Amino acid sequence: MATTTETGIPARELDDSALERELERLHETRHETFLNGSGDALQVHTERMLALEEEYARRFPERTSPDTMRTREGSRAMDGRGD
Repeated sequence: MATTTETGIPARELDDSALERELERLHETRHETFLNGSGDALQVHTERMLALEEEYARRFPERTSPDTMRTREGSRAMDGRGD
């Protein structure tokens, strides 16, 4: 995904701990930016958050796979509608 405004070090260039730290900080500030930031601030925040999330998912697919019970198949199996 190409960004229109690049802020900070590109996600692919961050080491694992910096990527996790920056992603955590963005998640912490998301609500405040959504409620009180300008349209431009929200757009930049969104682009950066998506870039970091995509990189995190690329590096750690096992950490970002959905919980079985949060999928339709898992939910159906739990209530006896499996197969």
